[in-house]
Parts: sequence; structure tokens; C-alpha cells
Amino acid sequence: MDKLQQLLQVSAKLYQHLTEISSGEERDEYIEQIDSLLEERGACMQGLLADGFKFDSANRAHQMLAELDKGIRERLNKVMEAVKEDMKDLNNAKKNEKQYINPYASVSTMDGRYYDNKQ
Repeated sequence: MDKLQQLLQVSAKLYQHLTEISSGEERDEYIEQIDSLLEERGACMQGLLADGFKFDSANRAHQMLAELDKGIRERLNKVMEAVKEDMKDLNNAKKNEKQYINPYASVSTMDGRYYDNKQ
């Protein structure tokens, strides 16, 4: 199979995989699948570059590859934002749990003591 066609197939598979963002327990498998597809895509690109690949805007396959790359980048950014949002929510939940357990941890007082400086 032609290396360009192989790259197009892997890119299309990755683009399709990124259509829906997984959450919950399936997220680890989802991210591992993304990682393996990105590695396979990177290997295809390295093979093309080693053969002296040059982008030609008049070639239909090259245009499709550029469009797929743009879509993949946008969808990867959405996945990254979803993961960041989940991490932020998790950190807030931890903070709220600590505050619920010990609500006066952030209060620093002198325990009602009064010091008279007069002698």
C-alpha cells in the first residue's frame, strides 16, 4: 500500500475516533487509543518524510490530508480542554472535601487572648 494512502487511512481513523469525547471509566481506553493512533500516524509521516515527501496543494490527496490534519488538531484541543476541565473539577472537589472536614483550618486567631501592653 502506498504510504500516503496509509497515512490518509490512519488520519481518517483518528478523526473518526475523536468525533465523540469519552468520559468516566472509558476515558483511559479512549486516550490510549488516541495515543496509539497518533504514534502510528507519526510513523507514517516519518516514512513519507524519509522518502522526500513534498506538499502539493494541487493534489487532491494532499488537500484531504491537510483538511484531516486541521480537523484532528481541533478535536484534540477539545479533548484536552475536556480533560483539563475534569482535572479542575476534581481538584475543586478535593478542596471542598478538606474544607468540609475541617471548616476552621483557614481561620487563624489568637484563641480569644487579650494582651494588655500597659505596665
